[in-house]
Formats: sequence, structure tokens, C-alpha cells
Amino acid sequence: MAVAVEHPLLLVEDSPEDYEATVRTLGKVGLTHSSFHCEDGDDALNFLYRRGPYKSLTASSRPRLVLLDLNLPGTDGRTVLTQIKQDPELRTIPVVIFSCSDHKDDIRLCFEAGANSYIKKPVDLAELTKALLSFKEYWFGTTILPN
Repeated sequence: MAVAVEHPLLLVEDSPEDYEATVRTLGKVGLTHSSFHCEDGDDALNFLYRRGPYKSLTASSRPRLVLLDLNLPGTDGRTVLTQIKQDPELRTIPVVIFSCSDHKDDIRLCFEAGANSYIKKPVDLAELTKALLSFKEYWFGTTILPN
């Protein structure tokens, strides 16, 4: 069953291949959505704070959920997560870490900084499909997200 997301999903991913695989797989598991894509942490923060090329965006363009890679050029995902969760206007946006790292320190530090979930990004297409199906079912089927 397809799920239409009424507010955008922000995908913060620097790898074009990983971004394409994620978007394609989300569609395959039935998550139809409007999404924004930022390739690095600086762009993600500009998007969230409506700076630079995003100045004209309205509050309604704020994402309903952020799917965040950790290892980004420039400002990394750890810093983006910390800034989101320390800002009173942004902290209610759920942030799901989607990273190749399964290092225990990365996981611990992300949860300490306020991550709402942490998913190790699979390299195998079947495992990616399984992970993103679980993501969709939980975040857009079970959970009630804030407006």
C-alpha cells in the first residue's frame, strides 16, 4: 500500500548513487512523497533555516522528517543533528540517521545528541529494501509525526 506523505521528507545524502538508490527503493516499498535533497550539511542547514537559495520557502516547506547521512562534506551529519536538536523551532522534527557506520561511538553520540532513530545503511539491495520498508512502516504507519 502506498503512503503519501503530506509534508516533505528531507534526504541529506552526499552520494548520488546512494541518494538514487534510496529514492528508488522508497518508491518501491510504497512511500510516495515529496522530498527535498541536500548534498551536504551546510545545504541542509540552509534549507532548514531558509537561508540562501531557500529564503523564499515558507514554514509549510519544513520537512516532516529528516533522513540524515553522517559522513558529509563540509558540515557533517553529527553537527547538523546537534544543531537541529538544539533549536527550539526545529527540535521536534524527527531525525533518522541513515549511515554506513555502525561504530558504537557514532551510534551513542547520535542518540546523545537527540537522534530519533539510527539505521545502518545496507549495501545490498535486498537489505536496503527491507530496511526502508521497516522505516516506512514505522515512521509513516505507526508513528504520529508532529506538524
